[in-house]
Formats: sequence, structure tokens, C-alpha cells
Amino acid sequence: MPSISNRPAEAPKGTTGDTWTESQGTTGWVTSEFAKTARVRSRPLQVTWEMTHDCGWKATPARARRPRNQQQFSTAEAFHLVEEVAAMQVPLLALTGGDPLLRPDLLPVVSFASECSVRTSLTLLPTPRLDSSIISELKACGLMRVAFWLHGSTPGLNDRYWKMQGLHRRTLEIIGSCHEVQLPVQVNTIVSRRNFHDLDPMIELLTRLDVSLWNVFFFVPGSKEETVEMLDADEHELIFAKLYEASKRANFQIKTTEGQHYQRYLLQQRVRESRGRLTEATAVPYAPRGVNDGRGFVFINHQGEVYPSRFLPVCAGNITSQSLSEVYCDSPLFTSLRDASNLKGKCGRCPVRTVCGGSRARAYAVTGDLFAPDPGCAYEP
Repeated sequence: MPSISNRPAEAPKGTTGDTWTESQGTTGWVTSEFAKTARVRSRPLQVTWEMTHDCGWKATPARARRPRNQQQFSTAEAFHLVEEVAAMQVPLLALTGGDPLLRPDLLPVVSFASECSVRTSLTLLPTPRLDSSIISELKACGLMRVAFWLHGSTPGLNDRYWKMQGLHRRTLEIIGSCHEVQLPVQVNTIVSRRNFHDLDPMIELLTRLDVSLWNVFFFVPGSKEETVEMLDADEHELIFAKLYEASKRANFQIKTTEGQHYQRYLLQQRVRESRGRLTEATAVPYAPRGVNDGRGFVFINHQGEVYPSRFLPVCAGNITSQSLSEVYCDSPLFTSLRDASNLKGKCGRCPVRTVCGGSRARAYAVTGDLFAPDPGCAYEP
């Protein structure tokens, strides 16, 4: 998830799907040093750590509403995790919650990560405890980027999601405070049936807000009842087209999460725009490998449990009893997910399966099978 402040001058604007491009700029088509070596497979490209499960905020959606839980990392364990991330040379540590502001050691953890040369982002909620002074302190501690959730371009869409009025306005105010101290801003949006018609207005809003990165999360249902909110395969393709066109003119990076098949879409566009100079077969070897569930990404919850994705509820181990590198490199779950030969159905037959691989979280949520075809993909090999 690149930062505009580190964007190479020659790189075109955001075209990444679930692909790591921190060192290669914002294009999905520049082969990075990571993609050239086996180091990609020996370390994650992003570690996301849920600092706390606690929230205590009535605006939290029902799916994420959580009781207070005291079983979370101590400060010493948090520092040890940062040291592991630094030792593995992970390009990005993403801190999230719950509400990270409920941890009294938030600033020391961010400072320690900076001292260890670990690039760190932090996702915050616009709670009453978040003010401009905290933003200034986070900037002074060495935070690389701060992220906020906006699930709609209007107060109606966004605040309806949180079931609380005023959050859209409050989020925009806090983004303004970030600009005052020159702290880059990321906006996260979960795209589902309730708001996918709002993409064009969202792009206009984010342009006005001068954000660095827009992370588009494609909805993964957490229960059978939630499948009605999931977009179908054709709707995913429509969104891909909008994101691709926006990437050509936007002044911010566009990244997808649980939209791994956007990488396949990007490859198809590259082939089409080559005017016959490329085919899918010749383009695949030069396309960067997507970051997928278990391949390049790690989610660690507040108790140290390690998951391939925050949307895939299958645990691979616990870093309170194992090292992060051991879980990521050697656990049966992670190694099986990195083996494209395990993919079934059309995902297993797909010629771009090493570039995409589909959302394992979405396949699991809908079918109960980790390796089933991604139901959100329209491509037929």
C-alpha cells in the first residue's frame, strides 16, 4: 500500500490490485525487486495487527461490535512483534483495531516502530477522543500514514452504515487536521450492494480531500444472511472498469482488498492496449504477483492469532508461542494457500492464477472450501 510521498517521479498513478508496490511506485506493471526474487515468498509484504479488540463506541456496526476483552498483547509483546516485523524486513506494518486509541501504549509502539525503521500506518475511528493534538503526536512519533473509513460520499450513505449521525462531517474535519501537519491520509471503503453506485461521487470527494490512497474493500459476507450484500461477478467487472479509468486521472493511489481478480482485469487491459504486441500468455510472466490471502499478507488479532486475511476465519498459529516467520513460512495453512495447484474449478484452470488466485476469503465464506472458485469473478478460462 504505497504512499504518495514515496512515489517515484516516473511512475504512473494508481493501478494496483491486491499487489505490493511500495518500492515500485504506483503502477501494477513495473516488476519490483521483490517480484524478481524468492524473498516475496519468504516474508509477508504487509502485516496487519489488530492492536485491540475493544471499541466501546456506539457507532460501531453490529458485525464489528465487540465486548471488552482484556486478553491482548502487553507492551513488551507489542515491541517484540515490531522487532520481528523489522527482522523480516516487512515493507508495511498496518495497525488497526477496535479503537487503537484505547491502548495507552499506542504512541510508544508507533515510536518504537519508527526507531526500528518499520513503515507504519494506523487506522483510526473518528471518536470524540480523537482530536488534532493526537494527530500531531502521531506525526511526531514517525507514523507514515493514517487511515479512516468512509463508506459513502454523502453523510446519508456513510452515517447510515455506522448508524450514527455526524461521522461523515467529523471524518472530513480530522482529515483536514492531518493535512495541517502533513500526515498522509488513506481512506478505506467497503464496497457492497448498498453503495457500489456511489463510486464516481466517492472519487470526486477523495480528489477534493487530497488523499494519498484509496483502499477499496470488496465485501466478503460474514454470515449466510450477509450474502445479499455481496456483489455478483458482473458487478465486480463494472467496478473494475471504473477503478481503472479513475486510476488514469486520480491524484491518489487506488488499491483493492479482497479484489484479487482486479489484477486479472489490469492484465487484460494491458494486453488490449498493446494493440496486438502482447497476449495474456506473454504478459503473465511480467505481471507482478498479487497479494492474496496467505500470499504476502498476514493478519494478527489482539490475542496473537495469525490469519491469512482478516476476512478468512481460519487460524494458522499464534505468535505468542511461535515466531511470525515460522507461522508465515512453514504453517500448513499458509503453505497450502501459496500453492496454486490447490485451486479448484475455474480458478485452478485460470492461466492467470499465479497473478490473481481469487479471494480465498470469499470462496470460503460462500462455499466453505478454501480452494473453491471465487464467486465474484466473471472470467471464464
